[in-house]
Amino acid sequence: MSVMRRRFRRGLAAAATAACTALSVGATAPAAAARTPYPVGDLTTAIGNFVLSPDAVAGANDWTCEPSAEHPEPVVIVHGTTSNFGFAGAMLAPTLANAGYCVYGFNYGETQASLGRIYGLGDVAESARTMSAFVDRVLAATGAAEVDVVGGSQGGMMPNYYIKRLGGAAKVRTLVGLAPTNHGTTMGGLVDLGRKLGVLGLVNDFLRLIGSPAHVQQEEGSEFQEALFADGDTVPGVRYVTIATAHDTTVTPLTNSFLHGGDSTNILLQDLCPDDPVGHSGTWFDGPIMQIVLNALGPDEPGFRPECTGYGPSI
Repeated sequence: MSVMRRRFRRGLAAAATAACTALSVGATAPAAAARTPYPVGDLTTAIGNFVLSPDAVAGANDWTCEPSAEHPEPVVIVHGTTSNFGFAGAMLAPTLANAGYCVYGFNYGETQASLGRIYGLGDVAESARTMSAFVDRVLAATGAAEVDVVGGSQGGMMPNYYIKRLGGAAKVRTLVGLAPTNHGTTMGGLVDLGRKLGVLGLVNDFLRLIGSPAHVQQEEGSEFQEALFADGDTVPGVRYVTIATAHDTTVTPLTNSFLHGGDSTNILLQDLCPDDPVGHSGTWFDGPIMQIVLNALGPDEPGFRPECTGYGPSI
């Protein structure tokens, strides 16, 4: 008997056995009930969470979650400046959880100005240490070797410090940045104007005084920015996907969001969906961006194009 014929017969026998087993199980036990999908929030949900649920969203931080073979990397969501996890994760966390991912998120950068709601204000390096401890907790709970990270604004930039300076390169597979402040911002030219007028130092002293050194560190040309990327934008072994919007008035110029070198992909959203009006903060609530994130973390199809529906707000 040929090898092919023997394999064919063994395949038939295995299929028959599996079918009989399935029939037997089905006859003696009720089918497992499908899990009810988590409710996917929107901007209104996020605003409510900001005040009432700053550290919890639907579908996230289930410490009993076991990553599947299809999605072996847990996903860690990282909010931006003056935000919190309840706001940033309102749409993204349940979207990912409903797609089968184990999803986690945390707050960082608390200072005297946080008032239990407003995070991402503290020193970026210290925030990265908070992230390091949280990622270690996620890996220990799930047994995974690496995580994927999705962060917006400072939440897309700060993980670079973790990856480059705190050993995170060995623990992060993919970093997806949503309008990240990677190379800082001119704030529409205000930072440059302040330097020219000689008043930027006074403004920065005030920001530190009220408890927001992160604002200073995210200025284009800041000492922090220059030091963070002095040895290049990327680290070998980590995949980077950056999504920017043409309507971003917070990160200016918008190309400051992009990373270069290594395994990095930069996406201008309007190249895919020209009519999408979403702004900087609205990236957390944009339908095409949700699709791009799911593709980046999942099949990573070359040339992927999202359906241009469900646009986020122009904020």
